[in-house]
Amino acid sequence: MKRTLARTLFPVTLAVSLCTHTLCHAAVRLPGFFGDHMVLQQESEIPLWGWCDPGEDISVTLGKAEATTTGDSTGTWRVTLPAMRASTEPFTLRVEGTNTLEINDVLIGEVWLCSGQSNMEWTVDRSTNHDAEITAADYPLIRHMKVARRSSTTPLDDIEADWTVCSPQVAGSYTAAGYFMARTLHKELGVPVGLINSSWGGTRVEPWTPPVGFENVPKLQSIYQSVIGRTPGTEQYQTTLQQFINSNKAWNQQAEISLTEKQAVKPSPNYPQELKAFTSHQDPTMLYNGMIHALVGFPIRGAIWYQGESNHAEGMLYFEKKKALIEGWRSLWGQGDFPFYYVQIAPFQYGNEDGTVLARFWEAQAAVQQLPNTGMVVINDIATLDNIHPPNKQDVGKRLAMLALKNNYGRIDLVADSPEFDSLQLDSDKLIVTFKNTGGGLSTRDGKAPTHFEIIGPGAHDFLPAQAEIDGDTVVLSAEGVDAPTAFRFAWDKSAEPNLTGGTGLPVGACRAGEVPDYLSRYSLGQDYELVYELDLNTLNNTIHYSIDQSDDISDFDRVGYLVELESSAYGNQALFVSMDAFTDDIKKIAIPQFSADASFQQSVENVESYSTVPSLIHKSIEGNIEFWSNNYAPNNTSKVPGASDSLYDIGDSIAEPINGYGSMQVHNTKDKQTLFALNHWRMGQAADLGIGNSPGATRDWTFTKNAGAYSSKRLRIYVRPTTRAQ
Repeated sequence: MKRTLARTLFPVTLAVSLCTHTLCHAAVRLPGFFGDHMVLQQESEIPLWGWCDPGEDISVTLGKAEATTTGDSTGTWRVTLPAMRASTEPFTLRVEGTNTLEINDVLIGEVWLCSGQSNMEWTVDRSTNHDAEITAADYPLIRHMKVARRSSTTPLDDIEADWTVCSPQVAGSYTAAGYFMARTLHKELGVPVGLINSSWGGTRVEPWTPPVGFENVPKLQSIYQSVIGRTPGTEQYQTTLQQFINSNKAWNQQAEISLTEKQAVKPSPNYPQELKAFTSHQDPTMLYNGMIHALVGFPIRGAIWYQGESNHAEGMLYFEKKKALIEGWRSLWGQGDFPFYYVQIAPFQYGNEDGTVLARFWEAQAAVQQLPNTGMVVINDIATLDNIHPPNKQDVGKRLAMLALKNNYGRIDLVADSPEFDSLQLDSDKLIVTFKNTGGGLSTRDGKAPTHFEIIGPGAHDFLPAQAEIDGDTVVLSAEGVDAPTAFRFAWDKSAEPNLTGGTGLPVGACRAGEVPDYLSRYSLGQDYELVYELDLNTLNNTIHYSIDQSDDISDFDRVGYLVELESSAYGNQALFVSMDAFTDDIKKIAIPQFSADASFQQSVENVESYSTVPSLIHKSIEGNIEFWSNNYAPNNTSKVPGASDSLYDIGDSIAEPINGYGSMQVHNTKDKQTLFALNHWRMGQAADLGIGNSPGATRDWTFTKNAGAYSSKRLRIYVRPTTRAQ
């Protein structure tokens, strides 16, 4: 049994009888995860708490340590025992009130919280060489406790979970990453190790995060407001609820009048969406409430974390969310900046998704190491591209253990970190990339030249594969066609399994550095053009405010060019530059055709040249047309644009009333029936329509997609080729 009830005041039958006539005393109890075989953190004060009758006298003993207290008015109690050294000899924890609890086989050692999604929940019996691993899993000083999956809209104060003693009979069900870490620590330190496994496959980071975590990260205020708006008792919740009550009172009064006078009544007010409680275990705070909150205050050495696949399309936003998680947990635990070690997710195909989406996520994961007392395990050398769950959890656990041994257990000479980018030097037609933490110099797993390096420079249309040579702690990069490289990237693709390692064999993670040339300079397109307008499309609104507007400085021009640069997880990094003979001599009318600009064009344009990173867009001179107006529009091809549809929004639509309507700014490749770029309904900001190439949806010109918010970065620049300049 998890606990032994050593003594009760009455026989069960008498107790039941008395409880029917008098106030029945509550038995003293502990949280449900305090149980036989548990491990308590060494060298840390030991808080113990639970529930009892108000005013009940409580005494607690653990070995020679003892403490007494009295239950408070809420029926809770708490004591703190002095810190103890690690011991392989078991203790009995005894709690005595009106009844007595005994928890047996309690060890003092190292306790680690293991959390995340499926790769942390992944068990030993599904890992590489699992039969042999389970047979050898005879480590009675390693203990494991699994928290059951449970979500909650409010913080729960108790968790029921059993501790088990590691043996071949049970080890197969342990968290594999945690077990292999614990095994290494136990062998190296010779002390008991306890694992608290609170993980749930497929989960995002937000549900594991407490409200205080979101509160203290400025970029996550929308999540915080959503959380407190649903929390009874907060000012925001109370205010919104009161407003709803008032609205209902007014409606009820009017409904009574309408009923008496036999008049129609308007529908009653809808219950505010912002007050509705979260329902999914993926919603913010839901797993913190159900699976972490009750553990807060139980001393731990630190936490290990393996999660990210469910957030992998978020880029640097994930860094902000991890900051909220880590700092939120630390603030509540009250142990300062306890160690937090985590696993960088492995290369994986992720369907047809752009390969750089995962690379940008790896960059965000690496950035988490800016937080104090954190460390990241790189595993791009043990990936399984067709399986999001690499079964080799042995190396994962060992690498986590190495971080702990070096940083927390005094093994300061141990090389535990993968090599990291340190600096970049430009040397004529080469780049020299220097790494730190190389463990005696860089190497490769297969003895061949380093793979997965790319470089770029002026005149290079995109990053090109680089020849790489190792020189101690540096890698020297060059590539045919890149005469003056300015930037590099490494392992910058979802399927990248590079061979570069440090001297100890630890792999190097994805990284990039340097100055990526402006898109125009890659094609030598910009020499004759002058920038007129620049707009961060994240600032789209009812009124356009250009960050650069040099239209008053240019009087005459003969060509116009549009540069659109977009970044998103959905479409990847995209850029397009399209230029054409000037279709107007009014430089104010080449910009976004707001109603105030009095610009309306639906016409063919001459000598169109298009260059784009999107493979489906042809890089050549094309036949083109533009649709620039502030009006509403319809799909009818009233202008008889060749190849346009009469039923689909595409390269040929018809202008409609009102004049100050939906709005269209589109450039098309008429012959190939392609939208080169489209910006529609700009007044809607993040709900505007925006895209390069044909839309993959029901419309070809992005009309009604409301997708501008899908781009993390979006910029429009408008150029002209001047013939004269204003004096």
